[in-house]
Amino acid sequence: MDLRALVIGCGRVGSSIALQLHQEGWDVTVVDENEDALSRLGENWPGTFIVGHGMDAHVLREAGIEEADAVVVATDGDNTNIIIGQVAQKRFDVRCVVVRVLDPARAKFYKERGLDTVCPTSVAIDALMDSARSCAIPLPQQETEEVAG
Repeated sequence: MDLRALVIGCGRVGSSIALQLHQEGWDVTVVDENEDALSRLGENWPGTFIVGHGMDAHVLREAGIEEADAVVVATDGDNTNIIIGQVAQKRFDVRCVVVRVLDPARAKFYKERGLDTVCPTSVAIDALMDSARSCAIPLPQQETEEVAG
């Protein structure tokens, strides 16, 4: 069974996802407004690359959204990503839609309404806080006694 993925946005994140899905055996189509973004996929990209805007229903149809098993939306705009994600989910009835949303409050808002969001900002905050907490060094016994006294 061939799995089909549609990746909207071919920046650092989108291109990495497209390449990894391809390595895992997925049939991958990438959509980006900028034709130069194709270079991020390498000279021998075996998948499909379509130049166009992911909010354009004609572009989405051309990219095969109606047969997609998964849609990953990773453009550089939260509003764009949310709209494309909702269109994929509600209009084209794609079961697996994952949307990058940089604003933690908005990611939470849309996640609570059924859109699968990933928020790199929240992930970074959590990882940095965990690292900072792991660096906490207890005061030596002598200094603790002086502070307490």
